[in-house]
Amino acid sequence: MNAKFNTYKGYPLVRNGNDIYYGYMSDPYVIFIQILDTTEESGEKVTSKVRVVQMDTNEPNPLKAFVKNTERECGLYEALDIANVWLEKALKN
Repeated sequence: MNAKFNTYKGYPLVRNGNDIYYGYMSDPYVIFIQILDTTEESGEKVTSKVRVVQMDTNEPNPLKAFVKNTERECGLYEALDIANVWLEKALKN
């Protein structure tokens, strides 16, 4: 079975509720985005606060896998831009 994923700037996005994983799980790092709060604009729910976490996919202990994180009052696209910058930098090293 070949699953098709949504992508952003060439990396897959997998969402489950308010949790989004960005990147390939086979790479050394992946980004976890958690939607913490939403607001309503024009009848639609819009992301207003997120947590972005860079995770080491080779670390067996989930508590030690968190490399760096931030909480921001921003929309989903800004969170994805942060995630993309972090992922690109981490994978170059």
